[in-house]
Amino acid sequence: MRIRTCLLTLSFVLTVHMAYAQQGAAQPGQPAEVKVTMTKLGGNVYAVDGQGGRMAALVGAEGVFLVDAQFPAVTEKIVAAIKEISPAPIKFLVNTHVHGDHSGGNENFAKLGVTVLGRPNLRNRLLKPVAAPNGQVPPVAPPLALPVVLYDHPTTVVMNGETVQLIPLPNAHTDGDTAVKFVQGDVLMTGDVFRSVGFPAADRNNGGTLKGLLESIETFISLSGPNTRVVPGHGPITDRAALVFHREVIVTVRDRVAKAISEGKTLEQVRELKPTADFEQRVGGPPNFITQFVDTLYAELSAGRR
Repeated sequence: MRIRTCLLTLSFVLTVHMAYAQQGAAQPGQPAEVKVTMTKLGGNVYAVDGQGGRMAALVGAEGVFLVDAQFPAVTEKIVAAIKEISPAPIKFLVNTHVHGDHSGGNENFAKLGVTVLGRPNLRNRLLKPVAAPNGQVPPVAPPLALPVVLYDHPTTVVMNGETVQLIPLPNAHTDGDTAVKFVQGDVLMTGDVFRSVGFPAADRNNGGTLKGLLESIETFISLSGPNTRVVPGHGPITDRAALVFHREVIVTVRDRVAKAISEGKTLEQVRELKPTADFEQRVGGPPNFITQFVDTLYAELSAGRR
């Protein structure tokens, strides 16, 4: 296995997370049992669904390469599910961003000898966590949970006959986002910069911006072909057309909010205009995502970030 820097040209969502866990039935008063499932995406790449944001696993004789770690409580089940497909050891893990449903299992995997990769800003956020919308501050990450291989430029991992592109993104969902493209498998992991259910959102407390999120969606579109499996952090696995629609939502609502601001409307007046109304049925997701999306657009555009 070798790591080398790629010369890729890059043009280029969340204070509240949706935890899409696949769970079994439980007795009243008891937590539901989490079931981990593996779904082949392309080549030797599998989606891993359990508790938290969707992961991916590249398997093969040279070892396993993971994208994200989900919550710590489900690590053992993830390891067991992977071993049913490949007996090779898990060697590497890259975090798409800092949130606990994607990075919470880092320490557990590191204890198994897995090398954790990530952006410098992601490591800094783990060391100096900020308050969530409910006012609670996550605990400081233990040393083993921190990425030890850091990058801020496009980086390639060649493993198991697969070319894995680690693509740093501008401040989008957070200020430490990474997309992952499995070239031979034609699989694109977006983290929470793109979710196939719910309006786009930037975690402003962790440095996210909708401007950078839009730039990142443009990058995803450029990296996707007609057969690319686009794998969001949450929501159904989809395709390039879903990214194009996501861009349309952002641009259309952004322009509506910008027009309202130019007319001197307040945030409350913009909310009353319901600039997302014609997209809501198709986009889906919880209502608070709508409010967050509009409020973030208003704040950014008012500050002249358009």
